[in-house]
Amino acid sequence: MDIVRIQNLNKTYTLNRNSLNVLRDINLTVAQGEFLALAGPSGSGKTTLLNLIGCIDKPTSGKVLIQDRETSSLTDNELADMRIEKISFIFQNFNLFPVLTALENVEYAIAHLKMPAGIKETKSREALRMVGLERHANHLPLQLSGGQQQRVAIARAMVRDPLLILADEPTANLDHKTGKEIIDLMMKTNAEKNMTFIFSTHDQKVMDKAKRVVNIWDGEIIP
Repeated sequence: MDIVRIQNLNKTYTLNRNSLNVLRDINLTVAQGEFLALAGPSGSGKTTLLNLIGCIDKPTSGKVLIQDRETSSLTDNELADMRIEKISFIFQNFNLFPVLTALENVEYAIAHLKMPAGIKETKSREALRMVGLERHANHLPLQLSGGQQQRVAIARAMVRDPLLILADEPTANLDHKTGKEIIDLMMKTNAEKNMTFIFSTHDQKVMDKAKRVVNIWDGEIIP
């Protein structure tokens, strides 16, 4: 079953009457449970493609379909619902709230759900346990290492049991050993929960962990 289908996708930005073609004629399908790397140098269009898949941006032309729903035809509210219900994000800068504890950062991802507060806390603690941080639940982000902060970000991403997790250069700000641990943790989550992962990288060691690598160069998919 295909979770994502991209058809003839183009994205152009215009600034001061100058046009920049960031993505050109992208065609891609992603199946349920894939662990897929978008590989390419900085500026190749990887992040833009993740933003389009994640309903953060809209294409100039072409289609992005999530479970056969064309995202460009959705209203802003419907796109927000899509992001909330089906998609989670992991960022290279972690994007944790500095004044919230690790537990509170994870709980924030399910704050909108209609369930008792006790169940939300239980789910969030379980997510932290899965990433090996149950003993750090009450630590603030600044009290955690970079690798631990990224583990909190992974717990936050998976606590909602999303259809799809998008990770933009998730190891870019980590040392090699910690980066390997983060990728291994993402692989473990992918295998145990059958969550679909699409992540961007320009690190060959990270690419080697992917089940499939899609190479992007100057806005185009190359063989």
